[in-house]
Amino acid sequence: MIIARIMGTVVSTQKDERLKGKKLLIVKPINLDGTDQSGYVVSVDTVGAGFNEKVIVVGGSSARLAEGNKDCPVDSAIIGVIDEIDHSQA
Repeated sequence: MIIARIMGTVVSTQKDERLKGKKLLIVKPINLDGTDQSGYVVSVDTVGAGFNEKVIVVGGSSARLAEGNKDCPVDSAIIGVIDEIDHSQA
């Protein structure tokens, strides 16, 4: 799992049939202090995340196990919206 921030949306009218009706969001991995890491990932939203929210993202087979993604060609899924991060013990 990684911590990321929602940066935007992806609109794709031509896509695999199994992705129809799924919201695709651009996520940027972040550090514990909220600073950006490099790169971006397109993730399927399974929890109704919104712009600029911090989220939990899974990849690979875990993404395909997320709610509503069974037998779907996804490699990244948003599975949680973060309310708070306490890294005082990290």
